[in-house]
Amino acid sequence: MEYRQEEKENLVYGKNAVTELLKSGTGVDTVFLAEGLAPAVSSYYTALAKEAGAAIKRVHTAKLKNLCKTENHQGVAAFASSVQYASLEEILAVAKNRNEAPFVLLCDGVEDPHNLGAIIRTALLAGAHGVVIPKRGGAQLTGTVAKTSAGASMELPIARVANIGQAVRWLKEQNVFVYAADMSGQTAARQNLTGAIALVMGSEGKGVSPLVKKLCDGCVSLPQSPYRGSVDSLNVSVAAGILMYEILRQRGEEGVQGNER
Repeated sequence: MEYRQEEKENLVYGKNAVTELLKSGTGVDTVFLAEGLAPAVSSYYTALAKEAGAAIKRVHTAKLKNLCKTENHQGVAAFASSVQYASLEEILAVAKNRNEAPFVLLCDGVEDPHNLGAIIRTALLAGAHGVVIPKRGGAQLTGTVAKTSAGASMELPIARVANIGQAVRWLKEQNVFVYAADMSGQTAARQNLTGAIALVMGSEGKGVSPLVKKLCDGCVSLPQSPYRGSVDSLNVSVAAGILMYEILRQRGEEGVQGNER
């Protein structure tokens, strides 16, 4: 695989440099680990990369040498993200410019880049004004996300925040009603999902974190068949898609102008 010149300019290599990059919270696209790296070292960087939301690729030492243009890479390299993130204020400004009530999607720890890409793609098509992701503990805007989103990640404003809970608090201060997707809530069709709204989707394994859920104004769920067997939940991107289109349906019926609930 060939890498563009601008990507190579964002390349960081060496154990200390990559460690600092992954811990900095500034954004990492991909971490490269050389084949044959000591298991303990490999596990360490794999854990750091997962926490930072970066993709992990294991490559032959010769390929890593060619990429870094040096043998002093110590078996570790990473591409710092060159993505231009938006702010929460900029996302709400998009809604204001369209004379629409804000519609924001927040991802609380969505780890799979394919899920994040699918969520962003649906968010754009469902009329959301932006998506919010955490700096740590969730997938970032990697090449995989961009490809899965079919280009939507380049068109829809994406905000990257230090804390999803703080983002929820800020949105509520802007009179945005925040729902957490959770099975404890009423089904979406029975909720009033018009007006200024934000929807929080949780991680694939644990859902919305307890603290974030507590901060939300309410919870919204999806009905399930009683014959579902041992499967107790939808894939997060599928659930997000259904909920976002229910929001679009209700906003379409009521109109999307104004901020009153």
